[in-house]
Amino acid sequence: MRGARALAAVALVALAVVPWVAARHQLSLLTDLLIYGLFALSLDLIMGYTGMVSFGHAAYFGLGAYASALVLIHFGQPVPVALLAGALLAGVVALPVGWFSTRATGIYFAMLTLAFAQFLYTVAYKWRDLTGGSDGIAGVPKTALFWGGPSLASPQAFYALVAACVVLSLLLCRAVVRSPFGHALEAIRENERRFMSLGRDPRPFKLAVFVIAAVFAGLAGALFAPFRGFASPEVMFWVFSGQGLMMVIMGGIGTLVGPVLGAMVFILIQEVLSSYTEHWMIFTGVVFVLMVIFLPDGLVGTARRLRARV
Repeated sequence: MRGARALAAVALVALAVVPWVAARHQLSLLTDLLIYGLFALSLDLIMGYTGMVSFGHAAYFGLGAYASALVLIHFGQPVPVALLAGALLAGVVALPVGWFSTRATGIYFAMLTLAFAQFLYTVAYKWRDLTGGSDGIAGVPKTALFWGGPSLASPQAFYALVAACVVLSLLLCRAVVRSPFGHALEAIRENERRFMSLGRDPRPFKLAVFVIAAVFAGLAGALFAPFRGFASPEVMFWVFSGQGLMMVIMGGIGTLVGPVLGAMVFILIQEVLSSYTEHWMIFTGVVFVLMVIFLPDGLVGTARRLRARV
């Protein structure tokens, strides 16, 4: 426990120090990694703690990005308002999708999430008047922190906002999984039939965590749009959902902090390999296969297991 707290303290200090020592491009890369880490963290809520594998989680990331872009461009609101809009839109859309999807289990749940996500992707791709169609929405600005407040246009300021969102999200998710609600989710994951035999209906719990995960994914997307300056249908495509699953597996399923680390490792591998070869996807797949074979518990899961043996 003390070791984990010490590592957490070191991580927080490192996050606080980075803006003062990192170059501009390094700070931008770290901001990107944290946004993807938040997306992977949200997916771990339903995958790691409830045992539901979603193939369509990127849809809520994309919804958050579009909502943020529209609020910032057409209404000129501060960034936090755009973040709230992105998270709320993702949660609202996830409610009916989750209601239908959580009535199924296993591969049927996964296929339903994929079908709904592809439907949302098609809407974004075709609704040119609102979403810009295949071109997406460009020129998304970084406005102020609040009305008349400091601008978030500088890399340091936006990094601080993203880092704060990730840390707070991690703490909130940790509180969720450690609550009685979180224990119920773990019981459903371990044996849903036994949970039902106790007279409890698992569907409200599964729907609730599905919406919560979508809200955090929407928040990640809402941060992505002003950071990258655009929102496009590509961030809603099933390929990004698959990458999210890879991030969670690489970091450690059911560890919360693991998926954040897994996302960073996954994106860094892509960045490094793509600078050397056009066939970087092949080598990324090889690295993923090797990690699954030799580190089946992921980076954080393996580290915890080794520490327990000492």
